[in-house]
Amino acid sequence: MTRVAKKKGSNRAKTRFFVLCAVFLGLVGLSVGVIFKDWLTIIQNKQEIQKSLLYYSDLLEEEQDYNSEITKLHDDEYQARYAREKYLYSLPGEFIIKIPKE
Repeated sequence: MTRVAKKKGSNRAKTRFFVLCAVFLGLVGLSVGVIFKDWLTIIQNKQEIQKSLLYYSDLLEEEQDYNSEITKLHDDEYQARYAREKYLYSLPGEFIIKIPKE
C-alpha cells in the first residue's frame, strides 16, 4: 500500500470513529434527559402522595368527629341540651337570655 492509500484508510477510520462517538454521546444525552424527566415525575408524585395522606388523615379526624356527634345525638339528654344551646329552645318556665360574645 502506498501512503495515499493508508491516509485514506486512516481518514475513513477517524471519520467513522467520530461519527460513532457523536451517536454514542447523543444516545447517552437522550438517556440522561429521559431519566431526569422520569426522576422529576417520581419526586412530584411522592409530594402529591404526601399531600394526599395529610388530606386523608384530616378527613379521618373529621369522620371521627362526625361519628362522635352521631353517637351523642342518640342520647335524649344530649339532644335536649343541644337544642336549647343551638336553637334557643327552652323548657316550660325557662327564660332565655342571650349574652353577646365580645
